[in-house]
Amino acid sequence: MRIGDAAAAAGTTARALRFYEERGLLPPPARSATGQRQYSARDVARVGFIRELLSLGLTVEDLSRCADRLDLLMESPPPRCGASGDGSEGVAARRLAVLDAEIARLTRLREQLAARVGPVGRPVR
Repeated sequence: MRIGDAAAAAGTTARALRFYEERGLLPPPARSATGQRQYSARDVARVGFIRELLSLGLTVEDLSRCADRLDLLMESPPPRCGASGDGSEGVAARRLAVLDAEIARLTRLREQLAARVGPVGRPVR
């Protein structure tokens, strides 16, 4: 399918597909005789998976580190990740640590605010 159709099927834009290709998240697609990009259903599924991972808080840079293994991660169930030696094995662990730290920070902030305003929204005196 052509880029516009593939983008629509994946719920994104043609510009995003070109961006993912430039960043190495999406392998270069086949080309038609006229040079137009041609995407497969597997490519569209990969774009959907990329978007899902991005929505979970991973960054394009994070995904670039393990782009060569995205197809493996798309399997159901995905294989357990082992040490690859290229620094990509800690992508999810680092993101989870960041989320845990942010949850702790927001919990402290909420507790401070609740102590200041009281349980019903009125200032404590």
